[in-house]
Amino acid sequence: MTTESMPASTPGAEAPAPEESGPEATKSAGALARARKRRSVARFWQAYRSHPGGLWGLAGLVLIALIAVCAPVLTGANAQSVTEAPGGALESPSAEFPLGTDQFGRSVLALVVWGARVSLTVGLLAAFLCVAIGTVVGIVAGHFRGWYSTVLMRVTDWFLVMPTLVLAIALATVMDRSLWTVIIAIGVTTWPTTARLVRAQTLAVESRPYIERARALGGGHGHIMLRHVLPNVMPLVLAQTTLVISSAILTEATLAFLGLGDPTITSWGGMLQDAREAGAVSAGDWWYLAPPGIAIALVALAFTLCGRAIETVLNPKLGVAR
Repeated sequence: MTTESMPASTPGAEAPAPEESGPEATKSAGALARARKRRSVARFWQAYRSHPGGLWGLAGLVLIALIAVCAPVLTGANAQSVTEAPGGALESPSAEFPLGTDQFGRSVLALVVWGARVSLTVGLLAAFLCVAIGTVVGIVAGHFRGWYSTVLMRVTDWFLVMPTLVLAIALATVMDRSLWTVIIAIGVTTWPTTARLVRAQTLAVESRPYIERARALGGGHGHIMLRHVLPNVMPLVLAQTTLVISSAILTEATLAFLGLGDPTITSWGGMLQDAREAGAVSAGDWWYLAPPGIAIALVALAFTLCGRAIETVLNPKLGVAR
């Protein structure tokens, strides 16, 4: 072959770059995934900011969480001590005690601050337990058909029709009176609603074409549920979690008010129980009754506002045209 028959190279043309492989390709894929996640978080926050109610709820939760974390600094480590109470029994609000004192002479304001720790802890842990059980049951019932789904849904229906508070009271009565008892009692009795929602979403996800493609490529049950179904139901689970927390806080306050909570810790429901036993209702000592009740209402409202905003952002069909 002569040199004249060889194709002339085009001036300025670049040779095709070799495809990346090995660690460099893995690194670039990881960076791309992280950048995609950052963009998703930025889009979520931009949409969330358009809901004033969600912003107010988030600001309130941040403030309450800071107060709960800084309780020892704000009130002192001995604020809950009965033997070292600084005031007299059931003193009305004053400059020294802005919310008055309880029957032992302790500052009601300090007790409300310490009670935020217990209420937030019970709400978060009980909601996590509730959502975890509901998510597992919902995904399994939606993925597997036949008698698996039938048995799980009948158990779910049984829990769903039974009064949640009655079941929680029964569990708290037969178990030891502790904080973990309250958390378990709330978590194992409030999961059916989450299970129903997750099962419906699982059925919708598994009807999509890429699930059939995953099965055709040899994807097993665990792969499909963990890699395909779970990421798609997580937005619903996240929104449901924020709504369950407020319900868990109210249930904990109810159990503590009924005397089924841990008597060694300070909680808002326990404060209401102590106020009732001290005769604050008949004596008109409103400063002992109102603060814990208002605190419970504000925290439940803040979580509800956040949950509604998240639900609207993740499901735009729920939003109202602006």
